[in-house]
Amino acid sequence: MPGVRVRAGESVDHAWRFFKKQIEMAGVLTEIKKRQSYSKPSVRLKKKRQAAQKRLIRTSRYSK
Repeated sequence: MPGVRVRAGESVDHAWRFFKKQIEMAGVLTEIKKRQSYSKPSVRLKKKRQAAQKRLIRTSRYSK
């Protein structure tokens, strides 16, 4: 878990921004969002296939 030590004379706002950046880099928020609700393996596979299809269409559109 990321943590921040606030030095003497350092503003809390600066420490808060630094903490948020560390959380984002560690991927904590994405993990929390992923674990908020359970999705069945079949639903996960369906979403994964749809994302792959969307990527394929997008790349084929720009490769011309």
